[in-house]
Amino acid sequence: MSMPIEQKFNRALGALLGGALGDAMGMPTQLLSPAEIKHHYGFVDDFVAPVADHPVSKGLKAGTITDDTEQTLLLGSVLLQSKNRFDHHAWVKALIRWENDIKARGGYDLLGPSTKRAIDAINGGTAPEDAGRYGDTNGAAMRIAPVGIMTPPAADLVAIVAETCRATHNTSIAISAAAAVATVISHGVDGMDWQQALGHAVEAARAGESEGHWVAGGGVAARIEWALDLVNDCGIEEGTRRVFDRVGTSVASQESVPAAFAVLKLAKGDAWQAAVIAANLGGDTDTIGAIAGSMAGACAGHDSLPQDRIARLAGIDIEATRNLARALVDARIAHG
Repeated sequence: MSMPIEQKFNRALGALLGGALGDAMGMPTQLLSPAEIKHHYGFVDDFVAPVADHPVSKGLKAGTITDDTEQTLLLGSVLLQSKNRFDHHAWVKALIRWENDIKARGGYDLLGPSTKRAIDAINGGTAPEDAGRYGDTNGAAMRIAPVGIMTPPAADLVAIVAETCRATHNTSIAISAAAAVATVISHGVDGMDWQQALGHAVEAARAGESEGHWVAGGGVAARIEWALDLVNDCGIEEGTRRVFDRVGTSVASQESVPAAFAVLKLAKGDAWQAAVIAANLGGDTDTIGAIAGSMAGACAGHDSLPQDRIARLAGIDIEATRNLARALVDARIAHG
């Protein structure tokens, strides 16, 4: 499918800012149960500030992005700086600088368990290519959007996804999950709508299962199929309950990534609706919202997003994000 460059750029920017919207909406509700979310906030349908004693988000203003968006933009910059092969050492150094900057700003240790463990291993002398052998959580999938933007939906997309996962999430589960998300985004940038793009996600997830170190856990491809079937003909309330109760919303790739696909379907491809659903879901709400929002944004474009809410996002430089989206699309075209 061929689209004019400006339309590709619109889809690319939609992926980055759709993810940011989902991230910011989930920021105050992350790690809380549905009952706790309802108790503290009622029904979340707009940006809200976290409660004063929130375990990780306290002190942030309403609409603030988190590590999901910051690491996504960071990965995009490292991808553009890398030459013929993804630069693992530059990526790890960038993550360490980012973490130090977060702490200097008075933030919390926001690196996920898999990324943190890998960086500790690298600091202890382990090669980056070996450090990610136990990383099976959703950190790879949450920040993979730039790979989908930069890489056309060709045979090497899954291999490129896997290469960017090596240092922190070099496992079959994490790579499979990231490949599914990147594939939807890649097809979206090429012009597919969300329903068409979903048809390629399971195939990519299955291909990703042969990458990295095998770890025990439910197959991501099968669980994405199951999660999508689970919400067939469901209203949002019932579908949300099924996702939380049956699919799960933890940081495990095989829970949160299939959950994000189900949220995308419940939202009928609308990025803002996906952000609202995810924010009230419970569990890893910011990451589920970021993943669902990035896929929706890639398949509908920046123009489909609520511009008033984008203007209220905090902690993100919109112009720099536009420039990153433009550069990634330029790299995509050069990739052929």
